[in-house]
Amino acid sequence: MPQSHAPRRTADAKTRASEAAPCPCGGQPAGAGYRDCCARLIEAQLPAPNAESLMRSRYTAYVYENFAYLQRSWDPLTCPADLGDRPRDQAQPNWLGLTIKRHTIIDDRHAEVEFIARYKIGGRAQRIHEISQFTRMDDHWLYVTGELFD
Repeated sequence: MPQSHAPRRTADAKTRASEAAPCPCGGQPAGAGYRDCCARLIEAQLPAPNAESLMRSRYTAYVYENFAYLQRSWDPLTCPADLGDRPRDQAQPNWLGLTIKRHTIIDDRHAEVEFIARYKIGGRAQRIHEISQFTRMDDHWLYVTGELFD
C-alpha cells in the first residue's frame, strides 16, 4: 500500500537539516528523522541499499536543493550538465510530499521505482508521477532516467 509523507521545511533547509527534523521522504522506517534516514546517504555518502532508498534520498536532496548529491547519484551518461542551474527569478518549488507506489527489482543490477512527488509553485499544486530506472554500478545504485505520466 502506498504511503504518502509531507516534509516540513525549515529556515535552514537549503543548507542542512537539523537532527530533529523529520525526513522529507517520510522516513525509513516510517517517521524516521533526517539523521536516521537520508542523511546517511546524502551527508555520510553511504551507498543506498536499494533503488527505493536512493529514490527517497534523491527526493530529500531536491527538497534541500543538494544538487551535488543529485549529481553523484545520477548515472554520468544521463545526468544533465546544467543540473541545478535556473534563473534566480524563477519560482522555487515548495515540496509537499512523496508517495512510493512500487519498487520493482528487475535483476541484481536494475530496478524501477514508481513515485508521485507533490509540490507547489506560485501557489499552484503540481505533481510529478514517474517510473524511474536505476542501475547498480560498483555496489552503488544510480538514477538513470524516468518516464513521466500525466
